[in-house]
Amino acid sequence: MKPRQLIGTARVPGGEALRLFRRGDDFMIVLDRNELMSSRMSGSEESLAVMTCERLRNRVAPRLLIGGYGMGFTLRAALAVLPSEARVTVAELVPEIIEWARGPMAELAAGCLDDPRVDLVERDVAALIDEGRDAYDAILLDVDNGPDGLVRDANERLYSLSGLAAARAALRPSGVLAIWSAAPDAAFARRLRAAGFAVEEVVVRARSNGKGPRHVIWFARSA
Repeated sequence: MKPRQLIGTARVPGGEALRLFRRGDDFMIVLDRNELMSSRMSGSEESLAVMTCERLRNRVAPRLLIGGYGMGFTLRAALAVLPSEARVTVAELVPEIIEWARGPMAELAAGCLDDPRVDLVERDVAALIDEGRDAYDAILLDVDNGPDGLVRDANERLYSLSGLAAARAALRPSGVLAIWSAAPDAAFARRLRAAGFAVEEVVVRARSNGKGPRHVIWFARSA
């Protein structure tokens, strides 16, 4: 097996250091000893986008908020199925993530950040949610490792009752809050319901071929 080559390092504001590795044609973003993302496993992040867009199929010009960019799997999958009238705001807190997407991972990004439907904002997605009021048809969160975060303590606010209330206020009527998680979390599912959402929990595979670890996506619909 080829050795991993360190490509870059980034400090998450208020959190830990991320490292970008390359092994052959594969890329990995690592926190300490935890592999947060890998170009070999994109299936569940793509499902986050595709399954959300399926729930918006009757909307002519949907507006989506994605936090954060990661390796761009969710954004690319959304753009592949969204109409030309759609708008997608991508919130990414770590500037180096975007630098990596435009640099060593440019082939993987496949130009998605330059799509005319995309607005890239280098900010905390929580701030955009707080500022929104009936602003989005869907909010897609692939932040940290899900509700049980690893990267940044402040991310826990997104998944708190107050954070969920802010997301509900930022959604248009019958909008969708879609949340990716590396593992089930029954307490968080109850919290979503307590925040006034109708909740659907879906188990998806990490790999696009239907194999790999099982991940969870919650689809929470506002009233």
